[in-house]
Amino acid sequence: MIVNEFLVVIVIGVIFLLISMVLDIIWAQMIPFRFLYYVMRAPGVIIHECSHVFGCLITGAKIQKVVLFSGSGGSVYYVRPVVPYIGDVVISMAPLFGIPLILVGITWVFQTYLGCYFPPFPLTFDTLSSVQELFAGIISLFYQNLIVHFNIWFFPYLYLTISLAVSMAPSNQDIRNSAIGIMIIILVGILILWSNIPFAADALLTVTQVLGMGIALGFIFGLIALIVSIPLIILYIKKRVTDPQAKFP
Repeated sequence: MIVNEFLVVIVIGVIFLLISMVLDIIWAQMIPFRFLYYVMRAPGVIIHECSHVFGCLITGAKIQKVVLFSGSGGSVYYVRPVVPYIGDVVISMAPLFGIPLILVGITWVFQTYLGCYFPPFPLTFDTLSSVQELFAGIISLFYQNLIVHFNIWFFPYLYLTISLAVSMAPSNQDIRNSAIGIMIIILVGILILWSNIPFAADALLTVTQVLGMGIALGFIFGLIALIVSIPLIILYIKKRVTDPQAKFP
């Protein structure tokens, strides 16, 4: 069971990252004006960098400089954390969990105070029924807010969801900073699985379930953003097919 959960979390995590990266490429290349692109990206980039700041605070890394948003994105400069490698993973991967949690809070606000409808979503995807429940929930989300009970506040919600979903994926620098730590964590996880030590396996299962919930939330919001982005994706593919040499904004 723990092996299956461990593998499911890794697979969903990889898909989740790919969705975020694809969204970033599509929106960056298909929005005609850079100003509009910056407006779309700003909330997500700011939360992304704030997540790094929080990661620094909880790992004891001294922050040297913070750029929440600029024309080239954002950045956080810091001194190595108290616990090397593992601390780097926490700091670099903080947006993967910070942004979904912020989106959960945003969802609660739009549901509680602005009347948007949000169906319950599964937080595990290890069965066919849970995957079917996920897609049925996403269809219901759009149907209820746009057709059954049209809610104008659903559009600002989609804007924030897209902005934050695009910004969930780690940057190239984040990956470089955390690569060694990630390999160490995966290696330790594999060793625990092979060891069959009961308390170690239970601890790994708990950690996997917690990480899995964060990744599942990101995956759900990423799918919502992906569905909204379908028209841009179609235009992007059409341009690539009809004119491979075409220059994008």
